[in-house]
Amino acid sequence: MSPMPSPHVVDRVRNIPLYRESVARGDFPILEKAQIAQGFPDNWMTPALAGALATGEAEYVLSTGTNHARMQLIRPPLFLLRSYYRLWSEHPDLRATWEADGKRISLTTVLATEHVARVNAKNPAATPGARWLDDRTLYLNRVHDPAHWDRPEVCRMLAEIREIADAHPSGTYHLDCSGPHLAHLVRKLDAWDLWDDFPLPGSIVHAYEYTPLNVRALLRDRFDCPVVDLFGSTELGYLYSSDPRTGRYRPHLRDMSVELVPVAPGSGIHSLIVTSLRNPFMPLVRYRSGDCVRTADDSTDPGLITAFCGREKELLDTPQGPVAQADLDAHVTAVSDRVLIFRVVEAPASAGDVQGRTTLEYVTFDDEPLDAARSRRLAETVQDLLGRECAPVHRTHVPIGRSGKYAWLERSR
Repeated sequence: MSPMPSPHVVDRVRNIPLYRESVARGDFPILEKAQIAQGFPDNWMTPALAGALATGEAEYVLSTGTNHARMQLIRPPLFLLRSYYRLWSEHPDLRATWEADGKRISLTTVLATEHVARVNAKNPAATPGARWLDDRTLYLNRVHDPAHWDRPEVCRMLAEIREIADAHPSGTYHLDCSGPHLAHLVRKLDAWDLWDDFPLPGSIVHAYEYTPLNVRALLRDRFDCPVVDLFGSTELGYLYSSDPRTGRYRPHLRDMSVELVPVAPGSGIHSLIVTSLRNPFMPLVRYRSGDCVRTADDSTDPGLITAFCGREKELLDTPQGPVAQADLDAHVTAVSDRVLIFRVVEAPASAGDVQGRTTLEYVTFDDEPLDAARSRRLAETVQDLLGRECAPVHRTHVPIGRSGKYAWLERSR
């Protein structure tokens, strides 16, 4: 039998068709994304939800679909934004820019920018412009791959940042970003000597995707303000944020609880299982978020989470057990602090090559390859981790995924 949620949770979901059998059995198995989608929206429909949809208190949206098929959801308008604003206003290292009424400038995927533009097209009078989510949040990025930002595009973004900073009495603003996107901007500012045109933020959050350790170090080194890692999802809102001094994670689990389930015996990697009543229209009971975590002692104690280490669907099976994105990241970072982006590429097997070839493609901050000694060390440490030969290959560009985020694993077809 699976663990039973609290009586309060059971009472909240007992009339939702998806949960009726679980309530009757007294057994709530882990809820998978496929079950949410199967029979949607009838599997969620209650008279109260139908009424909320009719009045606009609830709306249909799609998840980002970064690492899985896009999932249709029902939630209150601006659900994720309100979750973000609440955390921003309460986080001890971020709330200064909130209380100063700073604007939020978001530098993340072009898909996010396009979503905002689509929403505004339906109600153009609601915000100051097509890329403003509300009167406080502007989305900057208009290009799919940030490596392809040219100088005019970077200057356009800098001008928009400067306009916002100049309009504030103290020039402050809050920069919300994907870590790799901001790292690309730093590289462009260095290459074109544009730092004097970049008003510095008062606080930074990186979210949206796993941020490599070298990118985190770059952001801490180049920005004299709090830099916070934020973890959440479209369907759940925000759950954890980091302490910029210690790197430890603070829970933000109002109306939520968390379980950890090992993905494999002895691996130390756990699936994040979340029960959440935060979204009143789609309460999620024992929902598998698809994210993996590690804890300080490899136990299943959610109070000891030390790292969000990537997506469960992107775990790589090895003779030593599953390997997560963060595991490889730690090995790469230990060899060189110059690696910006990396990915494992598995070539399909062919005649005379039963296993196929595996390479580690990497991009450095300065576009120069690692020297021979470090390249050898990188090959050795990755081979030790993966249990297979994995030749490092320097690239000046690794393409970003269709979602606008980087995948660390390109599997053989």
